[in-house]
Amino acid sequence: MPLYEYACDPCRVIYQTRHGVNEPRPEHCPKCNGGLRRVYSAPMVNNGYTSPSEAKYAKVSESEEIAREAQLQKVYETLWLPAEVKHSPWDEH
Repeated sequence: MPLYEYACDPCRVIYQTRHGVNEPRPEHCPKCNGGLRRVYSAPMVNNGYTSPSEAKYAKVSESEEIAREAQLQKVYETLWLPAEVKHSPWDEH
């Protein structure tokens, strides 16, 4: 199932969700109830690297990588829709 991203510009949040191509997309931001716009991303091409992160930062020092990611995270917060499930493997089911 493809991963889709939708942005709420007033809240500065990007929501990531998985849904089928023919399934309805999220229409409103859960925080402000405003409209969401679809975020289009380039396809993932690693060009021989083992991961997207390795490809993205192949020619960047560790300190530069940390600085870039910190700057990106200041602009938009990324959240999953529905909220990411977090549980302990020791919880009773």
